[in-house]
Amino acid sequence: MEKNDSVRNRLTHSHEVSTLARSVGIALVYHTTVFDGIRDANRNVPAMLAAIGLAHDLGNPPFGHQGEKAIAGWFREHRSVLTEGHSLTDQMEQDFLTFDGNAQTLRIVSRLQLPNDGRSLNLTLGTLGALMKYTVGSTKISDDWASTKKFGYFVSEDAVVRDIREATGLSEGVRHPLAFVMEACDDIAYSILDVEDAVKKGIVSAADVLWSLKAASRAELPRPQREILINIHNKAEKDYNDYRKQQLSPVELNDISMQKLRVYAIEAMVHAIVDEFGRNIDPIMSGMYRSELLKSSCAGAVCSELKKFALQHVYSHRSVLEIELRGHKTVRKLMRIFWKAILAEREGNEGPFESYVNRRISENYRRIAKDDSSHLPPRYRDCQLLTDMMSGMTDGHAVELCRDLRMLEAPSEKTFYSILR
Repeated sequence: MEKNDSVRNRLTHSHEVSTLARSVGIALVYHTTVFDGIRDANRNVPAMLAAIGLAHDLGNPPFGHQGEKAIAGWFREHRSVLTEGHSLTDQMEQDFLTFDGNAQTLRIVSRLQLPNDGRSLNLTLGTLGALMKYTVGSTKISDDWASTKKFGYFVSEDAVVRDIREATGLSEGVRHPLAFVMEACDDIAYSILDVEDAVKKGIVSAADVLWSLKAASRAELPRPQREILINIHNKAEKDYNDYRKQQLSPVELNDISMQKLRVYAIEAMVHAIVDEFGRNIDPIMSGMYRSELLKSSCAGAVCSELKKFALQHVYSHRSVLEIELRGHKTVRKLMRIFWKAILAEREGNEGPFESYVNRRISENYRRIAKDDSSHLPPRYRDCQLLTDMMSGMTDGHAVELCRDLRMLEAPSEKTFYSILR
């Protein structure tokens, strides 16, 4: 929904995460002994990390986390569609009541694309395992491990997960080692880049960010974390003061100062996660590493402070909240319209409007929902058809489609013109 083309969207974010992950993979292969003795590691490790970096957000619905909340909230408010007269297991119900884009990501790359062979994108089982940031089903969420804070797959992908575990040796709750790297690169990207985008939008200034880092460096921190914070701040502040002496506009000063701060922050965080991965290779490989790579590294305070700054000054800004509210309403309106159409087709009483709505759902989604060879209950497949369609849209497409469908649904000329206005 952003009109400024310089501000990142999900696609540019995914490219940045992919590039960061590939760079970390190259560093691990060529500058550490972590993958010594593993055949073709110099080719496969960076390639796998680049792939999972590109794919990691594919399952996010329109409006990101706000969209996830809207989908889960709609099912909680309409829980009767799951429970009344339907034999769904507790896990089947929780798949929708706690809907999560991470599970949808695995579904997209393993099931929803090119469904004729049942393997979707035909990614290797190792790549699918590395893509699973969360490794349990929806009824086994726990705060004990970083890998179990959310759920990572739906009931419909149980067989895929079994294949992944059999091929990779991963057990339930245990992450693939490269999943830690992807998670860290995602944290790097949005921690500093969300702040840089906020400066581009004029919500905050580069000086605000520098002041925040300086204040954080005075807190009680472990010495390595404090030193990295001070080093980043000092270099960025020196650049900022040098640029102030030049005849730059406020916009130029903010822009170039944040570019340099971004370089310093990313450099420090990338080096930190490479070191952290190397120091903890044994617990990572054995499945006993419980934390997050960047959070536990010597650059953890940098990431934490940038996230804290964004939470206080960016995500709570009125312009951001307005888009989130608009997104929440859009998702719920679309779910109402699509569910009515899906149910009408299932019950054999489609009207012209419901027939049109159903034909707006992607053909491959509809084909998979009608496939009863999965032995999943019809109601589960209907609900999943709804979430597949919702998750497959961009923000802009969701808003446009909602407007179009509401106009066609309008029961009277008065309502029609009120929608146009």
